[in-house]
Parts: sequence; structure tokens; C-alpha cells
Amino acid sequence: MTHFDVCNGDADGLCALHQLRLAFPRQSTLVTGIKRDIALVQRVHAQRGDSVTVLDISFDTNRAAIMDLLNKGVVIDYFDHHSHSFLPSHPGLRASIETDPGVCTAILVDRFLSGRYRLWAIVAAFGDNLIATASTLCNSLGLSRSQQIKLRECGFCINYASYGDTEDDLVIHPSALFKQLQRYSDPFAFLANEPMFEQLRTTYAQDMAKANHCSPQVKSDAYRVFILPAAAWSRRIRGAYANKLASEMPMLAHAVLTPNTNGYTVSVRAAMRGQQTADRFCLMFASGGGRPSAGGINHLANNDLNDFFEKFHIHCMATLSA
Repeated sequence: MTHFDVCNGDADGLCALHQLRLAFPRQSTLVTGIKRDIALVQRVHAQRGDSVTVLDISFDTNRAAIMDLLNKGVVIDYFDHHSHSFLPSHPGLRASIETDPGVCTAILVDRFLSGRYRLWAIVAAFGDNLIATASTLCNSLGLSRSQQIKLRECGFCINYASYGDTEDDLVIHPSALFKQLQRYSDPFAFLANEPMFEQLRTTYAQDMAKANHCSPQVKSDAYRVFILPAAAWSRRIRGAYANKLASEMPMLAHAVLTPNTNGYTVSVRAAMRGQQTADRFCLMFASGGGRPSAGGINHLANNDLNDFFEKFHIHCMATLSA
């Protein structure tokens, strides 16, 4: 029997898996990738009697591959917080999926483990920009302000490491970063002793400094849109910069675009007012998706850019007037 661990390469996916393997160590084959690389289940070549754990990737994107594995007799445990259409009823599928805007996958795992490795769930929540949720969890453990700041930085940097349009953009591949994480049951030890974290912190600061010099392409009372230059640094910082903008001006929606081949990759953050629908907006485009507070579009063609601006304006203004 072979076990496969399949997870998003961002802070939420890696920290969710890290919690599970701290609690239940087992030999497994890791399948992960860059942030937008979410059609991962199709890479799993499992047979009857094998098992798979899937964390923090869209069920709908992986539906066909999931059903193929289930029909072969593969058992699948699925933890996720992204929007989905429906879940099949199958004896081989054990799914824990919740789309509440204040929940990430690592928090679902934290509940499953009764808080056994909650520090890593906090790192994940900070990385997913769920600041209020992470702070509540910090308070549940009685963490000091300085400890909370350290976990926040840890989450930001791990999440940043997953962003890029290709693996060449990355500072470290998520699979290599996970191997380093596995050496530490305590994130404070990871922060203090892991050389890779210092490299991430340095490149994060350098890339963010460049983004901070960029001005919005479009702004209104409801939103701001930024188009960053075509460069590896901008592709790495796109998501973290979108999170920073959302934290600075939470009542505005934000979109951050970086050029790719014949178009753009887009990160969207919903305004913290009314119903959050970043996922619904991004699903208007063929390669879009996400969750209520944050979504993205993998490829927005050049000739769709004006359509994007128009739809984003309409969507954000509707939210403002709701």
C-alpha cells in the first residue's frame, strides 16, 4: 500500500499537512507545486488499497481525478476551504470542506487534531491573511505580542515562497520547504534555527520594497487595481502585496496583476464589507477561482483586460452599495 500527500504549496497547504504528519507520521509520496498549481490529484498514480490525503486545493478543479481514484478503490481524505459545487457520496471519500471566510484548511486540521499543533495553524492563518482568526487563536494560547509578530512573519514568508508563474520564479520549491519544516515541531524553533527562513525573510523584504513603489493603475471609492512590472520579483510578491493592500485598506477591494505570456495573472482580495465574493468574481473568468475573501485568475488574456476592468468596477460598486 502506498500513501500520497497532496497539498497546495502555500502556507495553508504546507502547514495543514505538517500538522497531520506531526500527529500521524507515515511514509508518503508528496505531491505539491507553486501556488496556482492546483490540478494536483491527476499526478497521483494510485491503485486499489492505496490512500491519499488532499489539502487546500479546489475539489471542483480535481473532481475528475478524484472520482477516477475513488472508482479504483483508493481511499481519500480531503480537507479544504475553497468554493465547490457539490460533494459526491462515496464510501471511499472522507471530506472536511468549509468555505467560511474566516477559516483556512490548517484550521480545519487543527479542529480535527483538537488543537494539538495549533501554532502551525496560526502560522497558516496569518499566511492566508486571516489576521483576526490568527489573533484569536494566538489569544487562546496566551501568546505574547512579540510571539504573535513572529508567527505572523513566519506565515507571510512561507506563503510568499509559493508564489510565481513558474518554478524558476521561486526562492525555494514548496516540496523542499516542506522537508525543512518537517525538522521542526515548533515554528519558533524554525524561525530561530532554519537558514532557509532567513533567506525567505530577506527576499520577501526586498520584493515588497519594490512593490511599495508602485502606484495604482485604477482607484475609486470601492477598489484599487495595481499592475506590477514583468519580473520574477513581482510574480513572487503578487499575493503577499495583495494581502498587504487588503490589510492597509480593508474597506476597499484590491486586484494585483502581473504580466505573463500574452496576458496577466491576477490576485484579488475582497473588501471587508458586506458579503465577500472574491471567488464569485474570479469565476467569471475561465481560469478563475478561490474563496470568498481571496481569489485569483491564472491567465487573463490581453484582449480581456478591459472586460476585467469593467466587471471589477461593476462588482466592487455593487458591493459598496449593498
